[in-house]
Amino acid sequence: MTTHPTAFTLPGPPSPVRSARARRHGAIPGLLYRPAVPADPEKVQQVDLRVEAWARANDLFPSAWQGDFAGFQFGRAVVLQHPGAADLERLTAAGKLLLAENIVDSCYCEEDEGRGGARKGLGGRLVIAQSALDPYHGTPELEEEWRQGVRADGPLRSYHLALRDFAALATPSQTDRFVHDVARLHLGYLAEAAWAETRYVPQIWEYLVMRQFNNFRPCLSIVDAVDGYELPEQAYARPEIQRITALACNATTIVNDLYSFTKELASDPAHLNLPQVVAANERCGLKAAYLRSVEIHNTIMASFEEESALLSAASPVVERYAQGLAAWVSGNHEWHATNSHRYHLPDYW
Repeated sequence: MTTHPTAFTLPGPPSPVRSARARRHGAIPGLLYRPAVPADPEKVQQVDLRVEAWARANDLFPSAWQGDFAGFQFGRAVVLQHPGAADLERLTAAGKLLLAENIVDSCYCEEDEGRGGARKGLGGRLVIAQSALDPYHGTPELEEEWRQGVRADGPLRSYHLALRDFAALATPSQTDRFVHDVARLHLGYLAEAAWAETRYVPQIWEYLVMRQFNNFRPCLSIVDAVDGYELPEQAYARPEIQRITALACNATTIVNDLYSFTKELASDPAHLNLPQVVAANERCGLKAAYLRSVEIHNTIMASFEEESALLSAASPVVERYAQGLAAWVSGNHEWHATNSHRYHLPDYW
């Protein structure tokens, strides 16, 4: 990849940032999305109780994080994202994975979280984190040292225990799929950290490549496991199935960029997100860049819907998987659009 570290600069934070602080709630005007299946309040409560009890029993986060845990709404997120879940156990397993991913991200990657995250040395931390999912194999003595290291660290414990509980409900190939998708996620984390460390502002296509790795794919690609069936590995590996999976992941990740835009500007005006990158590359204001980012999302979302429909017509199991992806995208949008604890929209309409 050819890079041009001085080719682009992020726009300064003055008036666009002030206008972006407006506390506007609800769906983004003009955004292409489908209504989500309403979340069952009883299921939401049960998942929250189970995930919190699991986290406390294993000392995964301190009591000071309780407000963040409640505000994130883990139970509501997974119930919205998996309306076809086979049972509460599978919803809870999805909630544990979601919490574990957020703990690792907050503690290892996010410098502005105040929880020890840092760009420097991130690769070393993430390769050990990956081993909590993809176990070390060696001499008995060294394996025991590795186990002790995993048990001693909250983020590592969260990964290891969440995967153990998911693997008890999923097939070996579904579990392996998840492990490899988290490795992709870690690669995206490293790219984002490297650009931040060198103050490199990527071109739009470069940024979207990074976000195809640093995105929600580990959550989306378990939709069949949570719904209680398996899209066979030979079908999942097909390029056209990989494409609709990637399109769904990319669309919902841009949704995250759009809804978290004002929060990120308030905490770190130089934080990379799609509107910031569009503004830098196209030499335009943040409002124009934000609306252009909505258009990019809509094009990707339309491609997902069109290509999913074509594939679904030829195979019932592919249709079920594509519907699961679509439900996840819809549920995740609903979670973003209604989670006023975390997200507020800019005053651009």
